[in-house]
Amino acid sequence: METFLEKTAWPMTVPEPGSAFHLLFVLFGLAAALGLSRRAAAFCRKNEKAPFRFLLLCGLILAAGELYKQLFLYEIVNGGRYNWWYFPFQLCSTPMYLCLVLPLFRRRRRAAGLLFTYLQDFSLLGGVMALAEPSGLFHPYWTLTLHGLLWHILLVFLGLTIFRAGLADPGVRGYARTLPLLFLFCLMATAINVATGGQADMFYISPYYPVTQVVFHRLSLLFGTPAGIALYLLALCLGGLLTHLGLERISQLCKRRN
Repeated sequence: METFLEKTAWPMTVPEPGSAFHLLFVLFGLAAALGLSRRAAAFCRKNEKAPFRFLLLCGLILAAGELYKQLFLYEIVNGGRYNWWYFPFQLCSTPMYLCLVLPLFRRRRRAAGLLFTYLQDFSLLGGVMALAEPSGLFHPYWTLTLHGLLWHILLVFLGLTIFRAGLADPGVRGYARTLPLLFLFCLMATAINVATGGQADMFYISPYYPVTQVVFHRLSLLFGTPAGIALYLLALCLGGLLTHLGLERISQLCKRRN
């Protein structure tokens, strides 16, 4: 395995956000996600088992990519030492876990609807935001950089597929049901951050230093870390709501045209 990792450690100059590489990759990636989501949604509408099988496959692809990333970071980047900063439990990691467990809820429609809604709203939100500000995705290795970009394009693809297949729960109430799950993930992230003594920054809400996300970092410096975290989580919830309502509005407009 170490030999394989070494052979795929292709160095690259770290791209700049807003560079031609960044913009072109994201442009073509999002175009592909938009186009392929139509076919994927058609497959998901075939029968009640299809969306669970499709999302399980997506979860396995994400898990395989994450396993490669973790091994690469451990062996090549960190020389056989584990860096908790890269532990896979960010907002954009949660779709991987949900896709893997989703088939367990196939006969529980209410729970499945909640998971579909979370995947639609927060996969799309997290994917778009990370691609818009990709500083954390760019590395001095081609494979790590491509992994980060493709991961978030796949998240956009997942969100669009669920939207086009009509799998998410409708309305503000449907979105509100995802918030306890989001807060559970936040509590788990905080537990990891505390347990590692500040070596991890899961969900960017570590109590040990200011929020590292742009804008909220400045707010954390001005008003303190607890206030910065609270504002960040509030913005996250609002962003999910706007994503949910925006998709519903698009759906209504498309129905009117047809």
